[in-house]
Amino acid sequence: MSVRWADPQGRMAGLTALAVLTVAGCTDADPLNAFEWDLPTGFPSPAVPDDNPMSDAKVELGRWLFYDPALSASETQSCASCHDQSIAFTDPRGVSVGSTGEVLPRNAMALVNVVYNSSQTWSSDVLVHLEQQALIPMFGETPVELGLAGMEDELLDRLRESERYPAMLAAAFGDREPTVERIVQALSAFQRTMISGRSRFDRFWYDRDPGALTASEQRGLTLFLSERLECFHCHGGFNFVDASTHAGSAFIERPFHNTGLYNLDADGAYPSSDRGLYDATGIAEDMGRFKAPTLRNIAVTAPYMHDGSVPTLEAVIDHYAAGGRTIEDGEYAGVGKDNPYKSSFVKGFVLTADERQDLLAFLESLTDETFLTTPALASPFEGSAP
Repeated sequence: MSVRWADPQGRMAGLTALAVLTVAGCTDADPLNAFEWDLPTGFPSPAVPDDNPMSDAKVELGRWLFYDPALSASETQSCASCHDQSIAFTDPRGVSVGSTGEVLPRNAMALVNVVYNSSQTWSSDVLVHLEQQALIPMFGETPVELGLAGMEDELLDRLRESERYPAMLAAAFGDREPTVERIVQALSAFQRTMISGRSRFDRFWYDRDPGALTASEQRGLTLFLSERLECFHCHGGFNFVDASTHAGSAFIERPFHNTGLYNLDADGAYPSSDRGLYDATGIAEDMGRFKAPTLRNIAVTAPYMHDGSVPTLEAVIDHYAAGGRTIEDGEYAGVGKDNPYKSSFVKGFVLTADERQDLLAFLESLTDETFLTTPALASPFEGSAP
């Protein structure tokens, strides 16, 4: 199902119904939650689990925990080690490295507007809440990230013996006792405040400021919304992604896509180390299917794709213009555009040099400098020992 949406210049963009359903909500009506959303113009009220309501105290506790190396087995890494605020809470490395030195198989997803995700991680249709996802890096064993499996009691003792956390737990939950459930609830509450929607594009589109984008950026926006390039099908709506949900959602979609990144032996196979949704379902059509990430702040989150194998934004455009990636030789050799499981939206296109620069300029206009620098999301350990 699609709708038509007029932009400030009178152009029309076909976007999914889910993506454009927005409501003007900013304040949680329950005074017991002691929390008020500060949402950008045009953003809908987030959906929050009933068993983990938002509160200022819980968010602040989650912020400290997010940056605290006490949440790794070796006490050398924190969540922030692979999710750096200055680059939209992602990792500049192609793939991250866990606290034991294990090289992880995937590029760390940017934590941008994760409160609106209808599914979490690159290729899971069952991890739908942040509370579920938080357990994976903390306690997962294949691969080892923070490495806390089997160390639950030690982790809780660290917080129990801390000078700061007992009082913060009492403020957030009513008593001073740490539990794994409370840790993941606080982390999730903090991550739900990672909302980005104050880019120059937003000033142009939502605040109706025609001077917020240059002529080149506006031409790039027109290209982005065109049926010729097809970008908006997977990157539409307020969050520039097709897998969003919010408090007003009438239905929830969890789409995954094969973009022709690999095509081993011309049979559609992806590297056995990570075959996307297929690894969970075993369904042939799910081979190489991954979630489309939001394009907000995309210009600062290189490298790209689930495995960090595309180094620059320019190379991403080249990939989609070709209709899939061709790898000439080596163990991953193959012609991605011929992958039999590839999305029908990845069909290739031709751009002039000027059009290519316009598209790049538009994508760069999605950078939200406030999100990358706001103290509300920054480490609270500045000048204070972890």
